[in-house]
Amino acid sequence: FFCVPLLIESIYKKVMDSVKKQGKEGKVAFGMKLTKFLRKFGIDIRRKVFKEVLDQLGGNLRLVVSGAAAIDPVALEGFQSFGIDALQGFGMTEASPVLAVETLKDNRLGSIGRPVPGVEAMIVDKNEEGIGELICRGENVMHGYYENEEETAKVLEDGWLHTGDLAREEDGFIFICGRKKNVVVLKNGKNVYPEELEMLIANLPYVSENFVFGQPRHKDGDERDLAISVKIVYNPEYMKSNFNTEDPDEIQAIVKKDIDAINETLPSYKQMLRVVTTDQEMVKTTTGKVKRFVETKNM
Repeated sequence: FFCVPLLIESIYKKVMDSVKKQGKEGKVAFGMKLTKFLRKFGIDIRRKVFKEVLDQLGGNLRLVVSGAAAIDPVALEGFQSFGIDALQGFGMTEASPVLAVETLKDNRLGSIGRPVPGVEAMIVDKNEEGIGELICRGENVMHGYYENEEETAKVLEDGWLHTGDLAREEDGFIFICGRKKNVVVLKNGKNVYPEELEMLIANLPYVSENFVFGQPRHKDGDERDLAISVKIVYNPEYMKSNFNTEDPDEIQAIVKKDIDAINETLPSYKQMLRVVTTDQEMVKTTTGKVKRFVETKNM
């Protein structure tokens, strides 16, 4: 089936939570390592080893394709480990709508694959990390927004559709780094891509959703002097069953400790200095993406 990342990530977390409750973490980890090793020799026994997991998902699920937003590679790799092929694609309504996608024979974890036949893709205005805006053209790209020349001129230039997404290229595979408008530009000129941090946070088992943003360090100070901040929606049932607490202060301390551990793996300018926790869902689009402008305003 085709779905948004939030669904795949939620399913994977529930499966792994169930594994933990049954005390089968060691058994599952061994099974993943064993099947991965055997596949190097063309022996695929994933669906036999993880039959119990597959049965819980209906028994016949063989392929999922994710789109509409960035997905946590851990969830993708998890599905692959169970014997379910998990691919990622990328597109826009303005391109009818697919621009790039992985295939069963041509894929790389974390990428959106290569451009589909008939589509050209380039990454322009690259920075020192090789990250720039992804632009595409092809017969599937629109001629313009209906009776709106001003908006059309913002995204179309000589037939090239400016996607507004930042990406890098590796051996022909395209990796999306985040939305151009979401980048947090720090006072020292460094760029922080919220989506990169959000994927790390999403790996925490109790996190339902999270949102990374830049917030002024001081109320009346320089608006360019930003602190990387994160808002986390946690699963209260997980906190109760695994940490035996419903107390917001205790939960805040648990989350802060985990964020500090993530920070230790990051360069100083990417570290998250402010953490807000809640059990209330964030405002999202119909495709499960957080409405960043609304949430930032609320914060």
